[in-house]
Amino acid sequence: MENNLTYTRNGDYLIPDLSLSEQPEKPLGKYGRMRKAYLKEHRPLIYNQLLMTEKLYPHLWEIDETANSRLEQMMPQLAESAGVTEQLKAQDPMKWVGLMNSLKAQAEEIILRELVYTY
Repeated sequence: MENNLTYTRNGDYLIPDLSLSEQPEKPLGKYGRMRKAYLKEHRPLIYNQLLMTEKLYPHLWEIDETANSRLEQMMPQLAESAGVTEQLKAQDPMKWVGLMNSLKAQAEEIILRELVYTY
């Protein structure tokens, strides 16, 4: 087996020169950042394993995209089940906004429990 590692001397020790390959410059969204913070604080072994195998950012992007699509999918269903309509929006905009904010908080709570704070 061929060993292509190079080493740097640091006092009496030889330290391997390790580096990660370039990752694409794609910003993390809200849920991806939340997932990263959760893994880093509560699941450090999984975080480090994903980081060292260069799978961390693809994982975080996937969580972010999935969470956003779930939110888009859940909001109309929740609004329909709560009776939030365009008619209500026209008649009582403040009530409509309050209900929509409440529904979004419910949807985000489900998403956080199912996608972000698991493993």
